[in-house]
Amino acid sequence: MDLLTLPQWLTLAIILATLALLALEVLRVDVTAMLALVALVVTGVLPAEHALDGFSSDPVMAVAGALVLSAAIVQTGIADRIGDTIGRLAGQGTLRALVVLMLATAAMSAFTHHLMVTAMMVPVAIGVARGGAVPPSRYLMPVSLAASIGATLTLIGAPAFLVADHVLQRAGVADFGLFSVTPVSAMLVGVAVLYTLTLGRLVLPDRDGETPDDERFGLGRYYTEVLVQPGSPYIGMDLASFRERTQRTFAVQDWLRDRRSLRPGFEAHVLAAGDVLLVRAAPDAIASLAAERGLALHAVAQYGEERDADDSELFGAERLSQLVIAPRSALGGRSLAEVDFRERYGVVVVGLWRRDGWLGGQLANVRLTEGDALVVWGEPKALDKLRSRPEFLLAVPFRGRRLRRSRAGWALAALVGAVVCSATGLLPVPVAFVSGATLAVLMRCLSPEEAYDSLELRVIVFIAAAMALGAALDHTGLSTLAAGAAGRWLEGLEPFWVLVLLYAAAALLTQLLSDAATVVLLGPIAARLAIDAAVGVSPQAAVVCIALGATTAFLTPLGHHGNLLVYVPGGYRFADFLRVGTVLTVLFALASAWMALRLWPGLA
Repeated sequence: MDLLTLPQWLTLAIILATLALLALEVLRVDVTAMLALVALVVTGVLPAEHALDGFSSDPVMAVAGALVLSAAIVQTGIADRIGDTIGRLAGQGTLRALVVLMLATAAMSAFTHHLMVTAMMVPVAIGVARGGAVPPSRYLMPVSLAASIGATLTLIGAPAFLVADHVLQRAGVADFGLFSVTPVSAMLVGVAVLYTLTLGRLVLPDRDGETPDDERFGLGRYYTEVLVQPGSPYIGMDLASFRERTQRTFAVQDWLRDRRSLRPGFEAHVLAAGDVLLVRAAPDAIASLAAERGLALHAVAQYGEERDADDSELFGAERLSQLVIAPRSALGGRSLAEVDFRERYGVVVVGLWRRDGWLGGQLANVRLTEGDALVVWGEPKALDKLRSRPEFLLAVPFRGRRLRRSRAGWALAALVGAVVCSATGLLPVPVAFVSGATLAVLMRCLSPEEAYDSLELRVIVFIAAAMALGAALDHTGLSTLAAGAAGRWLEGLEPFWVLVLLYAAAALLTQLLSDAATVVLLGPIAARLAIDAAVGVSPQAAVVCIALGATTAFLTPLGHHGNLLVYVPGGYRFADFLRVGTVLTVLFALASAWMALRLWPGLA
């Protein structure tokens, strides 16, 4: 083996130091990556003019566009509709539920951020589990598994594959298309579903996890009053039509006209301007009423200032807060009308949650008791003052999201357009997804501020800065040197087992690093191994096995961020992932190698 040059020694030292910092979590991952970038430039390993190339690279732009489009799907309520549909399709049979949950999760993760999909599917899976009297642990781990595999179905699903594509471009060989990896990943989805339905059923634990905070603090469904405004498109609808039009967002408990209840038999009436519906609604529905044309929170419409039809800021979630009535509060036993929140606190009550349920009648007549959770609307200054009041045990911002359901069509069009333009080659993948994101903002599927908030700058900075390590490996020739050593070690080995070993190396390293970082480090070595060494595999097959190993290894809760989302709700232990994931990872390695050889045959 040739002696290493000084730049190669410096590169190796910086990489090892970076790995140590990432594994020990001494610093944030983005800070660590930036330190590595600075070190490469200061030591002269990487020319300064190329140090920031990663920030304008295709992977970073594509990830940014995909994140904004994912946020648009959430903000327009499409994600919630899909979740409700999946919940209904899943039913209560365990086998059917597992198949529906896993296939649906994988499909959604192909085009949207897999963490968003996992977060969306957690309450759906818990609801399905409870409906069938099944421990949530039976469903939550398979959902996280499906999200991690589904992210590999397209080039855009996982940042690791965008980085892998960049590695191939830098190596000067044919890169991936949007659906190039789909056949391999589709096979892995099938393997995962079959494994979960057979052997997985024997090793998945039966446990109930912790109740989510949203349920513990009464954030399931609140009682509120909805006013039908003049000119509302809902005027003339009966209750069944109203429920269908609003996707059953509101569960109607009573119907008031001229302050009189239309019970019993209000199903026979049609809505008129000025009608007040007493409903049960989720936090998102309350926060989103600003964007519902023709409907308004009754209390706000009665006491709040006038607003322009397109100005939702006055009624937005930032003007809502949650209060919990403290034990022995002076408000106990008094009705909302008697307290007069508007006069006393400068806010109006728009919603109420009580563990024992609704007591009947108008919201203003409900008598408060300790533990009641109220949603109030008012000026930010008034809301801030409530935090110091002894009458309230808790005063925090309301957690509901302000959805823009009327813009759902545009959000879907932006996503579909980006996918079609990428798949047909009409536009490069990064350009297509950035264009789709821009369209979503222009059509007000989400605000520019929400778009920027969705970018997850920590992830973007990390990927951009970490790519400098891959560039340094190539620039110094260290990747060629490592590939040569690996080639001598793998000499005589069947191409199939070469790919299996590449997958295994990435699967082990990704337990310490992110999937993108793993591909950044191992991708250039795998590409050079395939190009320079006589191992009989193509660069595409080698790099795709690295990327698959980095994204689908399911050995520990740390190997995939989605695992951390289901860890507590599923009541899992560290060993559960190792027990479920070991055999599955071996199956994935074998399947990935077999399929990669057939899609990208190398020279024998």
